[in-house]
Formats: sequence, C-alpha cells, structure tokens
Amino acid sequence: MEKDFFDVFPNLKIKDPLQELLDMVAVTRVSCNPDKTRLWVYISSERWIHKKYIIELQQQIERQCFPGIQMQVTVIEKFRLSRQYTPDNFLEVYRSSMELELRNYNMLEYNLFKRSRITFSGTEEMDLVLPDSVIAREKSEILVEYLHKVFCERCGMNLKIELQFEEAQESKYRKNAVLQIEQEVENVLKHAKLDKEEETPKQEEASSGSDKKENKKASGKGKQEKKSFDKKGHGNDFRGGFRRDSNPDVIYGRDFEGETIPLESITGEMGEVIIRGQVLDVEAREIRNEKTILIFPVTDFTDSIVIKMFLRNEQVPEVKEEIKKGAFLKLKGVTTIDRFDSELTIGSVAGIKKIADFTSTRMDTSPQKRVELHCHTKMSDMDGVTEAKALVKRAYEWGHKAIAITDHGVVQAFPEANHCFDAWGGCVPKDSDFKVLYGMEAYLVDDLKGIVTNSKGQSMDGSFVVFDIETTGFSPLTCKIIEIGAVRVEKGAVTDRFSTFVNPKVPIPYRIEQLTSINDAMVMDAPDIETVLPKFLEFCEGAVMVAHNADFDMSFIIENCKRQGLDDDFTYIDTVGMARFLLPALNRFKLDTVAKAVGVSLAHHHRAVDDAACTADIFVKFVEMLRERDIFDVDALNSQGNVSVDTIKKLPTYHAVIFARNETGRINLYKLVSQSHLKYYRRRPRVPKSVFLEYRDGLIIGSACEAGELYQALLRNAPDQEIARLVDFYDYLEIQPLGNNAFMIASDKNDTVNSEADLIELNKKIVKLGEQFKKPVVATCDVHFMDPQDEIYRRIIMAGNGFSDADNQAPLYLRTTEEMLEEFSYLGSEKAEEVVITNTNKIADMIEKISPIHPDKFPPVIPNSDQDLRDICFKKAHEIYGEKLPGIVEERLEKELNSIISNGYAVMYIIAQKLVWKSNDDGYLVGSRGSVGSSLAATMSGITEVNPLPPHYICPNCKYSDFDSPEVKKFGGMAGCDMPDKNCPHCGTKMIKEGFDIPFETFLGFKGDKEPDIDLNFSGEYQANAHKYTEVIFGKGQTFKAGTIGTLAEKTAFGYVKNYFEEHGQHKRYCEINRIVQGCTGIRRTTGQHPGGIIVLPKGEEIEKFTPVQHPANDENSDIITTHFEYHSMESNLLKLDMLGHDDPTMIRMLQDLTGVDPQKIPLDDRDTMSIFTSSEVLGFVDDPILGPTGAVAIPEFNTKFTRGMLVDTQPHEFDILLRLSGFSHGTDVWLGNARDLIVDQGVPVGQAIGCRDDIMLFLISCGMPEKRAFKIMESVRKGRGLPDGAEEEMRAAGVPDWYIGSCKKIKYLFPKAHAVAYVMMAFRIAWFKVHRPLAFYAAFFSIRAKAFDATFMCQGMDVCKAKMREIESKEKPSPVEEDILVTLEVVYEFYLRGFTFEHMDLYRSHAVNFLPDNEKGSLLPPFTSVPGLGETAAWSIMEQREGKRFISIEEFSAACPKVSKTHIEQLKAAGALDGMPDTSQITLFDGLF
Repeated sequence: MEKDFFDVFPNLKIKDPLQELLDMVAVTRVSCNPDKTRLWVYISSERWIHKKYIIELQQQIERQCFPGIQMQVTVIEKFRLSRQYTPDNFLEVYRSSMELELRNYNMLEYNLFKRSRITFSGTEEMDLVLPDSVIAREKSEILVEYLHKVFCERCGMNLKIELQFEEAQESKYRKNAVLQIEQEVENVLKHAKLDKEEETPKQEEASSGSDKKENKKASGKGKQEKKSFDKKGHGNDFRGGFRRDSNPDVIYGRDFEGETIPLESITGEMGEVIIRGQVLDVEAREIRNEKTILIFPVTDFTDSIVIKMFLRNEQVPEVKEEIKKGAFLKLKGVTTIDRFDSELTIGSVAGIKKIADFTSTRMDTSPQKRVELHCHTKMSDMDGVTEAKALVKRAYEWGHKAIAITDHGVVQAFPEANHCFDAWGGCVPKDSDFKVLYGMEAYLVDDLKGIVTNSKGQSMDGSFVVFDIETTGFSPLTCKIIEIGAVRVEKGAVTDRFSTFVNPKVPIPYRIEQLTSINDAMVMDAPDIETVLPKFLEFCEGAVMVAHNADFDMSFIIENCKRQGLDDDFTYIDTVGMARFLLPALNRFKLDTVAKAVGVSLAHHHRAVDDAACTADIFVKFVEMLRERDIFDVDALNSQGNVSVDTIKKLPTYHAVIFARNETGRINLYKLVSQSHLKYYRRRPRVPKSVFLEYRDGLIIGSACEAGELYQALLRNAPDQEIARLVDFYDYLEIQPLGNNAFMIASDKNDTVNSEADLIELNKKIVKLGEQFKKPVVATCDVHFMDPQDEIYRRIIMAGNGFSDADNQAPLYLRTTEEMLEEFSYLGSEKAEEVVITNTNKIADMIEKISPIHPDKFPPVIPNSDQDLRDICFKKAHEIYGEKLPGIVEERLEKELNSIISNGYAVMYIIAQKLVWKSNDDGYLVGSRGSVGSSLAATMSGITEVNPLPPHYICPNCKYSDFDSPEVKKFGGMAGCDMPDKNCPHCGTKMIKEGFDIPFETFLGFKGDKEPDIDLNFSGEYQANAHKYTEVIFGKGQTFKAGTIGTLAEKTAFGYVKNYFEEHGQHKRYCEINRIVQGCTGIRRTTGQHPGGIIVLPKGEEIEKFTPVQHPANDENSDIITTHFEYHSMESNLLKLDMLGHDDPTMIRMLQDLTGVDPQKIPLDDRDTMSIFTSSEVLGFVDDPILGPTGAVAIPEFNTKFTRGMLVDTQPHEFDILLRLSGFSHGTDVWLGNARDLIVDQGVPVGQAIGCRDDIMLFLISCGMPEKRAFKIMESVRKGRGLPDGAEEEMRAAGVPDWYIGSCKKIKYLFPKAHAVAYVMMAFRIAWFKVHRPLAFYAAFFSIRAKAFDATFMCQGMDVCKAKMREIESKEKPSPVEEDILVTLEVVYEFYLRGFTFEHMDLYRSHAVNFLPDNEKGSLLPPFTSVPGLGETAAWSIMEQREGKRFISIEEFSAACPKVSKTHIEQLKAAGALDGMPDTSQITLFDGLF
C-alpha cells in the first residue's frame, strides 16, 4: 500500500526544491537487510527527480533518522510520467542526472556515456553509437543494461536499442602533441635559465634511476634512518660559514637525493620528508648563545608549510643570501608540531638545495599574436583579482602589441596601468610601441527602444489585440506555447475574446506547472500550435498587438509564424514601457503591481486568459491617460514617451565594452563615467544609450559577454529587426570561450542552452551577424584572473560576498594565442584566426597610444600672485626685522621666492595665505603640517608660525637682530626658544627668541623644483567653513573633494579565506592561508573622500580632462562630489589642498574664549610648563601610582603611555628635545629598537639621536659631506629605503659614527622637523593652560578631546572613577569604547587629584556641548551631551526650549523636547539636572494644604 512520503518520514526536515518534489512522492515499500545496516526505500512520483536530489535525500535520511548508527540508505525511484514524455525528450531533460549517476557508479561507464552519440530513429527506437575501442566493446553491454533500467524499469517506457561502433577520429590536439611538448620544454628551459647544456637526457635518466634506488634504499630502513637522525644533528654542516658539501647547489647541510612529495599530502607528523617549494618570506630572529632561528614559509602551490632552522650567527648572512623571498628550493627535514603555535612545521633540516622554477609558465609561442580586449583588474567591484600592472607585464612578455583594461563601470585602474611605462619601476619601456587600451565594461541601458515596435502611425482609437501566452520556458527556439489568451479592444471597449490551450507535444516542466497551474493532462487533448496560430492571427487581423513585456510574447508568436511560413510583420505595444512613461513613481512594473496602481483586479495571475483581460483593462486606462497628454497615435506615443532619469535607474542593464580611441575619446569616456555615477547611479553606474551617443566621438563600443544585450537577444530569439537594430549600434561584436558560458547549461533560468553544442551555435550566430552587417567579430577571454590556478582568489572573494555559485568558477584566465585558436577551432582554422588574431589586432590598431592621466601641470590662476607673494613676504619681514633686513633673512627669502615663483608655485602660497588669514580673521588659529614650516616664505606670508631660520634674537622695538654671536651659534640645529633671555644691547628691550633651523631644501629640494605640499590643520569646527571658502576663491564647481579607494584589507581577506576553508571542512595551515590572502588583498570594495583634501580645477578647464567624478561610496543622497581617481594619481596635474580638521586649534580657541589669554603670546620657554614633561610637582602631586611621574596626561603629542614612557626615558628640559620626541613617536622604527637603545643603553645624548628627517641632512653636512649627497641620503632614509649605494662608505669616510649609520638603516619613516615644531608649539601652549589656567584647560579638554565622557559615573567622585578604571584594566581585551573611557578617566582622575569637582548638571545653566568652569568654586558644570546617548541635536533643542521659561514638570519638559527619550530623562534625573521638578503638571485638591 502506498503512503505519502511525509507520512512515512514525518520528522524529516528537507529544504526546497526537494521539499516541493517530495510533496508529490509516494513510498511504495521499505525493506532492510538482516544485519540492519542497509535500508531500501522505494518511491513513486508523477514527476521525474534529478539524481542529485535522490542522493541528497539518502544522506538526509541517514543523518536525521539514524544519527550515530552505521546505516546505508538507498532510495529506488520510479516515475509515472505523462504521455507527453518520449524516450527522446526524456533523455534531453534527464541526461545530466544520468551522467551524475554513472559518475558515482563507475568512471569508465560515465566516460563512455559522455562520448556516446544517441539519436532516435523512431519513437521507441534508440541508436547508440560508441567509439570503437576495447573498453567500449567490453563495457557496452553494461551501458545498454543501464539505459534499459532507466527508460524501461524506472520510467515504464518501451525502448529498443541499436548498438553501433565507429572508429574514433584522431583529434587535432593529438596531432600537435609532439610540437606542443617541444615548445613547452623550450619555454621551461628558457624560464629556468639552465646553463648546464652538457647535461643530456641520458644523464638525467641515470640520475632519476639513482633517485629511485636511494628512495628504495631509504624506505627499506626508514626506522633506522630516523633513529640515526635523532642521534646526530646537522648543526655542524657549516664550518666558519663555508659549505662542507661539494655540490654548488647545496646551500645548507649535505647533498641528498629522493623524490619530493606534495605539501598537501603532509597532514601530520610523518618523519623525514623531501619537499620542494618557493620561499614566501624570510624572518631571522636572534636568540641566546649567539644563535639565530631562521623561519621561512614555502609553497609548492598545493599547500604551504613553515620551515624552521637554527643557525649560528656567523652562518646567517651566507644562508640568507640564497634563502630569500621568491627562491626555489628542495629541502630535506623532519615534520613536527611546533610547541609554540601548535602548527605543523618542518625542522631538523638535513639539507637545502637550489632548484629551477618548477611552476608551469605559459608562453605565447605563436608567430602571430592576438590582443586581449576584455580584462578586469582588482578595481572591478570585488570581481577581478589581478593587478593592472601584472596584466600589462604578462601581455608585453608574451609579445602582444596591446592589452585592454575594461573594469565594470569604473576606470580606476588606469593610473596603475599607466605607471607600467614609468622610467622608475615600470615594466614596459616608455618608447615601446606597446599600448594599453583604456576602456570599461559599461552597464548599458537601452533608453532608445520605443514603447511601440514597428510603429506605422496607427490611431489610439483603432483596433488592438491585448494578449498573453504561457509557455514551457523562456526560449522561443526550444520552448513551446501552452496557452493563448487574448482580448480585442475597439475604440477603448472590449469587443471579443480568444482563449485556448495548446498541446506542446512535450512535457510541461515542473517549475512551469508550479507557476501556471497548467499540467500535461490539461493540454493533452488540446489542438497543436499549427492549428491554433492561424486562428489566433485571424482574430488579430488589422489590429495592433499589445502585451505586458511584449518582446517575450511576440518572440514566440514571430518564431512560430516563421516555422509555419506565416506573415510576421506586426506592430506591437509594450504596456511595461507605457507604465514606465505614465506611472514613473512605481519602482517595479510587474503586471500585478501595475494593475494595483491603476485599480484593476487580477484574479488568476500567470494564466493567459486572465492576464490578457487584466492587461486589456490596464491598456484602456493607459489610452485615457494618453488622451489627457494629447497623444492620439502610436507615433506620438513613441516620440513623447521619452525615458526619464528615474526610469533609466529602473531599466535593465546590459554589459558593453567602451574604448577611448584618442584623447577626445578619453575625455568623453570620463564624461560617461561621471554621468553614470552622478546622474544615473542605482546599484550600479548606468550608461544610457542616448548619453553614449551624445559623447560618441572618439569612442569604440563592443557587444561584450553573455550579459550583453545582443547575446541576451539571441537567447530569447528576438525578432530579426530587433537583432539588426542591436548589431547596428556596435562597432564590433564579441564571442568568448565555451567555458565562460557553460554555467548556462545547468541553469534553470535558461532554456536555450542545454549543451556545448548550443553555445557553439550561439557563437556561430554572432560570427554570421558580423559577416552580414560587416562588423568585426573578436574572440576575448573576459579575463578576471591571470592563470587557471588563480581562480581560488576569485572563488574566495565571491564566497565571502555570498555568491552561492562561487565554487563553479568559469575559466576566465588570460589565454595564449594557441589556446584561443584551439578553443575556436570549431569555426574552422581560417575563421578562428580571423576572430582570434586579425580582428583583435584590427581593433587595437584603431586605438591610439594615449595617457589616461593628463601629462601637464594645471595650477589654478590667481592674477598677480607672484608679485603679491613677494610683497606680502617682504612686508612681513620688514615688520619683524626692520627696514634693512639681515643678510641671512634677505638672502633666504630671495632664494626661496625665486625658486617658488620660477617653478610656478606662488599661486599655491597665495591660496594657503588666503585660507589661513580668513580662518585667523574668524578667530581660529591654523596649524601647519608636513614640511611647509621649512619655508621662510610660508612664515612671512602667514601660512605657518614656524620660523625655519637658525636660532636668533630679535628686538621688537629697534629691530636689532643677532644671528652670529658665539652664544647664538651654540644653538645651531636646535630651538631658538631654548636660548637664555637677553635684552637688546641697543635699547635694553627684552628680545624675542626665534628660529628652529630647518633647511628650505627639505620642502622644495636643492633645485627648488620639488612639488610643494602645503598641509593645514584647521579647527575641526571651522573646517567646513574653510572648504566652502575655497569656492569663494575659485568659483563654484571648480573644487572637488579628493577621492579615495577602499580596498580589501589583509585582515578582512584573512577572514574571507579562513571562513571559506572552514565552511568547506578543510584545514589549512596559517602560512597557506596567508599565501592565499596575498592574492585577495587590494581588491576594490568602495570609494570615499580624503578627510581634508580639496582638488582645485583651473577656470576654463573641464574636470574630465583629468579625472571622472562621483559621489563618495556612490551615495546617491550625498551632495559631495569627489574625484573618481585616487587623489595621488593627480598630484602632478592638479592642485590638492590639504585642509584637515584638528582638535588643537578648536581647543586653543575655546581656551582663549574662556581666559582671554592670546595663545600666540604664550612663551615657549616657560619653566613651569616645561617641568610637567619630567615631573607633576607643579600640578600639586608627585609620582602618582596611576598617572606616573610626569604631568603630561591630556597634553597633545605626549598623552599616550608610549610617549609618557619616552618622557621618563629622556627627561626633557628643552623645547628642542620635545621636538625630537615628537619625531621619535611619529616615525616608524625610529624609537623602539633604535633611538631608545642608543639613548638609554649606550648613553648617546638625546640631541644627537635621529628624530626628524632634517637631522640627517644637517648632521651629514656638518661632517663635511656634499649638500646634495646629504639631501639624497636623507630622502632615502626617511622613505624607509635604507642607505643609497655607496653611502655607508662615504659616511664612514666623513667620520660618521657606526651607531648613526646603523640607526639610519633601521628607519622606515621619518617625521619632518617643521611638522614636529608646529605640533609641539600647539601642545606646549595647551600645556601652559594646564599649568596656569587649569579649570579652563579641563573644560576645553572634556568638551573637545574627551571621546567618551560619561557623567553617570565620571561626575561621582574619585573613588568611583578609580573603581571603573580597575574594572576596565582587569579585562583581558577591553573594547575600543572602553579604551576611550579609560583615557578619559585618567584625566578625570587627575582633575579630582588637583582638588577640582563637578557640579550637578543644571537644566537652566548647563551648556549643550561644553563644560563650563567656575573658578571661584573650582568646579566644572557638565553639558547635556555628557549624558550617554544624548546627542548634540537633542542637547541643543533643550537649550532652545528653555530660553525664557521655567518648566513646571518633567511631563512639560518631555513634551517640549521630544528628541529627549525616557531613558535620557532618567539619566538627567540621576545627574541632578531635574532636581525638584515634579513628574506631572497635575494639581491635586490637597496641594498647599500641608
């Protein structure tokens, strides 16, 4: 007796689509073997079920019904199929299921079935043709038996099989095998650069034989050898740093022989192994007893493993000379679990030998080369995984004349590709004829297609047939019509109806039955299409056809008309297009959505007769709406139904490749990129065809991949006139390898492609269209990764972004000419050569060699800027130094101005001067950053406060100055403010101490032509005003935010890779994960904006001459426009202003407002202020156990525990030392392991250690080295490049100490002294307020710098604060928020320690965001924002609502301030802000009686 499947297995949890299939399945029988280890489940279904679902069902029954029990479940299926199924059409749909079943059974039968040719000579007669071979004859009976089992037993069909054998044709590949092997050997030898030409194959064979003998010998006494190894180490293989072995390839230990094993096979400790690999990285760690551990991961590209070796220190240089990143090695050692990180490693290394590169390097050996016209890079929206430079390098090495860069919708890889031609570090000679073809794969929108197709001026009051069809699928070529429903409309009224089922003579697929509720039984007795179509056309005679998504319905009608030889000249209207025109507010235009919008009911969606009636009612309403717009015929509908911007954002997109042919095309391409991002962006940047035509000049457009509109039109069998319209739009057509589109074979979304033969046919159609319309057809790879093995990177990226098909990577790698000719051999050798070689070169020849970055400098123009700068500088210089300038001032100013003006940089100074003066006029100081403080012209023009002249005295009264006295000269290279106070010898006035001795060359170089970089720190609250002021200076539309590109960081990539392998149940060693991570990093994720960078466009120039533009992160709601290119790529072309927001100027402004003290008059030699950098005594406490010995808490530059530790180590008493500490802290590898060791351990004075980049140049010049050489050494060291060639010897010859040279070698980055001076000046001023105006200082700090002030516990006294600090410090890993709280708590603790207190928050006195000091009480009044979660908007609203009133209750307060939540009100209560205020305004009878 049959039972429903889920009656037998009621608790089985199955996901769709298997769940849906099992709902129609009955269980006919269940049986078990006597041992109860096997279970057979017999099922019956009216629908066939793919074997993959049967296998899944077996696994789910085993897991869910028999957990922990050894039970093998076998499901035996039988299908009761409708009479529509024949062996022929059943094989067509079930073949992939049969292949899976055979592959799981036996690969021989599977391969035999795959190579078989099956045809049907009758309904029940199969002709099975197999290639004639011994295996085929032996296995043929098994295959025939299997076919009988499937068709007869499983499906109940009758089938007779005629078996034949035919001689297999020798493939073209076999014929060319010998030639290919010879070419590969030649390439390998060439790549390996083997010099031992005397080694013959016989010698190699002999060597191989000896290897085998060695292996056999070793395997025979493995235990004994292992024991011997354990007893005898290999640490003595070196004697005095020299090898003991005579083989020159041995670089460590002794020579050895034996076969290597793949690293992926090393899954646990397995004793001694021989491996080969490429070194990924090398790290040397010095340990005790004058030994070093050398750690280096290697990979053989199946996996990776870490090698650990212990060496004597004298051995290290020689070994590291050979074991370096990229080296190929063969190695013998012992696998072991590392006791420190529990990772499997190889240690106890017995020997290491150099070997040749064993990777298979593909080379293009064809005498005539192709050109790749379709490549994606890492800039291609988390899609491509290859760097542009790598693609260019490969194409150039292969001898190709060009390569294309065509990322999805963007051109952000252009600058990198352009750098391939750089004189420094480029991979292509600048004078080479090699070209990069700059383009993009655009998201094209067809906004040109009219609402009416084949319009002939018909009246909207005429005859229309509104119809709908249901089909067995989506392709008119392979699918059939199963129902037609139609309504005839005359003059706006329904006059007749047509409805019929159609017998498709094939089974209706299950998904169609689910969608339409039409099954085989309903159509079995219906007339066929040959009978129905003539009747339907008779019904439609004289009428315009109307359908919803008319292209689909009409493609089936037109295709069937062609088959029957009927007229297919139709005019038809698409109601989807009408809806987009008439109902632009809709986001979707499906039939049910449109029906709802116009008030039409839709009862049975996806039934032709009901959908047609609904569409007719919609159409009638649309005609009425057209009359209201004075549209009375179909021609007017087409002309006035222009697609709006909003509609374009909703239309489907198609891929198209667009190239810039020349400079005009480059600019037009950039305009397309700009518009697609700024105006038409919706989920992706869209390029409407109408906009493309507007900028057509200088561009070439190709039809792209399967996502292009031509390929899609062929898939849906669009009418010939539609195909012609599409082909005519393109300059060339594109075809791609079959593997690129093989995903369509298995896809349920596609009915046209069921085999490779179908893909071949589609490519052949495109080739034929090219011939017909005289358009070149090109074969491209659609490159997304360089080599086949690189697909792992794209697979992991796609998996990390949620793509379910990530593991089914198409072969989207860069192919050689031979590989492409082989791929397209089905076109015939002549045509294959045309599409692969001739036409790709033809397109490349049409494109000029251009630079994507404009080569010239385009600074903005400000009239008279040269003279204005000179006037401003000299005016200020005379104000400071008097009418007759000191020689050193005049000479330096002249030298700088001549350099600045002659190189065209004066305008940059004038711009910066205007911005700084404007900020100063508005009451905000501006701090300079970078090296601009090295320029006296910058100081005199008011851009920076830093005076770069040598230390000197100036009399503010009589202008006397002293640069040259011996006591002044003693401070050379140091800070002038550290000099002793001195009165003017002429007038007795106390003199000003100035100068920080910073050479101008640091800023503009010795030739004065180094690009200046003027960076300014504006107050954070003033930054937006400064940015707006740039528009006042240059004009609206002339300034853009500097764009940035956010790429996949190493940490994120690590997560992607680790998660991928964990989800796939694969364990990978960390070194292998790290190897794969390197291939995933740098992939573009998003875009953004530089926090303070402004790009200035000269008037009269278009921004697209230099870069496209877009919104940051493609935010459609943003009004900010950024450069599309990352701003560094334009620094040599357009002016970039760095206008960052910074807390220090904001804090200085607040301190000035609170105290009235002018911060610029604060002396930089104040002793009390200087003392807090060594002691807290002046603050009223000493050596606090929490805060430490200094008083530098909350002082910028010196606030962190790291920098406070530096203060303790160096005990600074001079401003100059503070500058060096700033350099130490901002540099990389400058303090730890470098300057600290020299100062603390070796006693080197702080003033002599390298702190800033300028120190190096000045010191080397003082040692007698040439100025330009000193400058070059400084530049090399400060960029982390070490010492230039020969510099070490020159420095020693000049008497430079060894410790100084060693320090230079360690440095990775050095801070400019001018930057340090600007920062420390601000910090010192703020520190002055901490000492002399403490309440104002804490008010400003808590208001501006405290990131996490929380009044709920910070205002509750010292004990509460200390308890909170202990709580956070006790945590193993505090959160970032908790770390911010801890920093603020330190300052709060110090605040209490100095005897100050917080008042209760006051509803009427507290400020919205600022702490208010009360000097008499020694207290601060907290603002409303100190309540956690209460934002600035709510805080300001409280201040606004309280103005001029008193709230009588909390209820009234809450109603007046709706942005203040109930939680906030409770917190305000706790903070004392609402003390004495009743909850409600209600008055009771008893109020006032007691």
